Amino acid sequence: MTKPTKPNNYAPKDIAPSNELRKWYSYDPSKWLEFKKRYWKEIDSKREAIGQLSKESKKEKIPFVYGSKEEKLNNAVALKEYIDSNC
Repeated sequence: MTKPTKPNNYAPKDIAPSNELRKWYSYDPSKWLEFKKRYWKEIDSKREAIGQLSKESKKEKIPFVYGSKEEKLNNAVALKEYIDSNC
């Protein structure tokens, strides 16, 4: 994952993890699997936004942005895995 070369219009804030979930996770690697499980449960109810993101990602490369210094265990990785396995 890299910094986007153009504005990211595909990842609306409503599919970001809740503040409560992000605070609970605190980028603790031992909580990664449970974080993904909880995050995926949150975004299960946001099928329309996820569907749009999935559709756009099939047309062109979409930059998945994250605000963490953690490059491998973050919400962008979890979101991409969700899309790859559910859409």
